Amino acid sequence: MNTLDLLIRAIARLPGLGRKSATRIAYHMLASDRSEAQRLAELLHTLHDSIIRCSVCGSFTEDDPCPVCTDSGRDRATICVVEHPQDVAAMEASNEYHGLYHVLGGVIAPIEGVGPGDLAIGSLVRRCTEPEIHEVIIATNPTVEGDTTALYVAQQLENNTNVAVTRLALGLPVGGDLEYADRLTLARSLRGRTSLGRD
Repeated sequence: MNTLDLLIRAIARLPGLGRKSATRIAYHMLASDRSEAQRLAELLHTLHDSIIRCSVCGSFTEDDPCPVCTDSGRDRATICVVEHPQDVAAMEASNEYHGLYHVLGGVIAPIEGVGPGDLAIGSLVRRCTEPEIHEVIIATNPTVEGDTTALYVAQQLENNTNVAVTRLALGLPVGGDLEYADRLTLARSLRGRTSLGRD
């Protein structure tokens, strides 16, 4: 197997890319100026040294704590709980939410060996014992695992804190990913969130 085949195979392993897309990307890189490929290689090489997890919310950042956590202009009474760091970017793109975030790092998925202890649920509960936190918006994906995780998180917050717990509602399709939702759908979901737990 030659270098080009190895490159195509490596690119095709990235999410959302098949062999055809990987082949197009590889040939584009070959046809482009060498400096473009070198710049990409440098960015990939330093990626894990430059980007870290925020010690407060768990999102990806170059500074710790992240810019969202340190922004005094944000609504510090509300925390939006998401599955992955890329979901923070999706929520920010909606321009509808102006509070804080908490990244769980996945969802409860027993078949895949992921339990509550593997997620950042304990640190969320600790954050929510702070008196300034009044609401937690659970924005896990509308899947079986996402719903299970949302109910578990809501139960933990109910048992250990006094915060109101809501869930994104209107507009998100069952089985869909928050990451791929458009801005209008996310905005409507935020406005139409529903209560979880205490009635």
